[in-house]
Amino acid sequence: MPDFADEAEVTHEAKREARVALLARRRALTGPQRADAATRVQAELVALVRRLRPARMTAYVPVGSEPGGPDLPAVLRAALEPAAELLLPVLRDDLDLDWAAYTAPESLVAAGRGLREPAGPRLGRSAVADAELVVVPALAVDHRGLRLGRGGGSYDRALARVPVATVTVALLHDGELVASIPAQPHDRPVRAVITPAGGLRTLAEAPGVGRPASAGRTRPR
Repeated sequence: MPDFADEAEVTHEAKREARVALLARRRALTGPQRADAATRVQAELVALVRRLRPARMTAYVPVGSEPGGPDLPAVLRAALEPAAELLLPVLRDDLDLDWAAYTAPESLVAAGRGLREPAGPRLGRSAVADAELVVVPALAVDHRGLRLGRGGGSYDRALARVPVATVTVALLHDGELVASIPAQPHDRPVRAVITPAGGLRTLAEAPGVGRPASAGRTRPR
């Protein structure tokens, strides 16, 4: 009989080592490289928003070397219809995610762990379930859509509340769409990724996607 505790420990250690390597690679990016990546990722995501025209979407405020740039919420707010909602995560004490509306840069306040969050009313953990487009951070994603986060499990819990047909997209740097990521039962996949050079790419092996990954390649228009 397999020792599932040992298997889980091996997977946990493999994820830890991958996080260390990926974070080091991100920290090595220069300021101009980060700025160029943010511009490209934003352009792809704005094109997707304008095509889908979601009534509600979620995103986040990238920090440090995360792709997308710290002004990502302002860029997305400008791309949305005036009546549409842009929700950003609010980290709870239990590391689960609540949600609040983003209206303008001045609506953000400093939070723990270097994050910035909306100061407005909390809408509850289930608010993400009504979003038509869900944008999430990741350190890497594989071709099954499985994402490697920072280890807190916050987005796995949030994604578990999202219907499988919802468009879920992770923002990555080039080289972070990989062949395989060590998986655990609680891991939740995304349906697509955006990278600076590769643009928007749907993932054929992810749930709810039935076309080849190469067919998901989209350029802004």
